[in-house]
Amino acid sequence: MNWVVAKYKLIAGVDDAGRGPVIGPLVIAGVAVPEGRLNALANLGVKDSKMLSPRVRRRLASLIRHLATRVSVRVVDPETIDKAVMRVSYKGLNHLEAAYVAEVIGEMRPHVAYVDSPDIRPERFRVMVLKLLPAELRGLKLVCENKADQRYAVVAAASIIAKEVREEEVRRLKAEFGDFGSGYPADPRTVRFLREYYRRWGDLPPIVRRTWSTVRKLLSGGLA
Repeated sequence: MNWVVAKYKLIAGVDDAGRGPVIGPLVIAGVAVPEGRLNALANLGVKDSKMLSPRVRRRLASLIRHLATRVSVRVVDPETIDKAVMRVSYKGLNHLEAAYVAEVIGEMRPHVAYVDSPDIRPERFRVMVLKLLPAELRGLKLVCENKADQRYAVVAAASIIAKEVREEEVRRLKAEFGDFGSGYPADPRTVRFLREYYRRWGDLPPIVRRTWSTVRKLLSGGLA
């Protein structure tokens, strides 16, 4: 893969993991490396985390943390996600994600940041993030693109960290609540977990995103 390499002092990539599941957190991760280490990062074999086996992803996550100058992670719980979807505390899910992307960038303080945009209109997301950045960082070069994790090695690295952190959270949640499968709405194991938990307890655990259509159907009797 021919990665795009930018010539700046400290380069950051930001990506998410867990935007779609009905169970578990959304994770936003950022990785920042000096420009002189970009080739070393690419040579690790980083790629979109969805294309990696769990074993390879864990190995790469460890190598990335060793190579990176700064790593920043935010774990967003289901209640916060639901409030964003209902526009209680944010103006939608993209606004929530933009706020956490801005936090991550603010913590890393890079000279340039590449972000995998969750918005189908990346420029709209870029403007949103810029407005939420600390004032002293609003002049940085910010590039937001769809599928940036397939174009920039530093974003692919961030996607690996985000995915690994989310998987750690999922393992912890399963140890507490039982096996719920992948956590995605299309997974029969996930739907079965939700249905059986609700039948037993008359409610759903706090690890569930109640604004997802799968849950709304369950609560209205559609998945009984």
